[in-house]
Amino acid sequence: VFEIDSIKENRELFPVVTIIIMEAFINKMRRLKGVRKQLIVEEAWKALSSANMAEYLRYMYKTVRKYYGEAIVVTQEVDDIISSPVVKESIINNSDCKILLDQRKYMNKFDQIQALLGLTEKEKGQILSINMANNPSRLYKEVWIGLGGTQSAVYATEVSAEEYLAYTTEETEKVEVYRLAEKLGGDIEAAIRQLAEKRRTKS
Repeated sequence: VFEIDSIKENRELFPVVTIIIMEAFINKMRRLKGVRKQLIVEEAWKALSSANMAEYLRYMYKTVRKYYGEAIVVTQEVDDIISSPVVKESIINNSDCKILLDQRKYMNKFDQIQALLGLTEKEKGQILSINMANNPSRLYKEVWIGLGGTQSAVYATEVSAEEYLAYTTEETEKVEVYRLAEKLGGDIEAAIRQLAEKRRTKS
């Protein structure tokens, strides 16, 4: 895992470091035969979303496939996708699997997203139905998965209370975990177990 938040605002350094990391991955990928590899690029892909990087992105996507690997791009901003022709040419056209979370806040822009991702009306309907009729007695979120235009569905993803507390991004919940861990001598696992049990007994 490479954490490059501290240089993401540096226009010269950020793209160079990103390319070095991706090259390191490609070199390692070539050496590891018969092992499944994944390159997961979160917000760093923005550094590569320029016209002069399109060829490199295409090369990376095609090379990863040849070596029993896959490249995964994650973004929270749909505008980044809509506004970049490089993304369409280099990433979307080479992606067989697409995963979308709740898109309600983009309903007014969804026609653009539909056109960009090449979604059918059925797929659009599936995506816009996400989290619209969830069972209030269960803690889960829905996700849409589309596989190469041949198969798509909405799935419920539900994790245990322990997993939820381990990965939550809600500040109040994180603070609750850390405060209890501090009382337990820094034992985060014990804090998570206790809070999870407390939640189960409440419900």
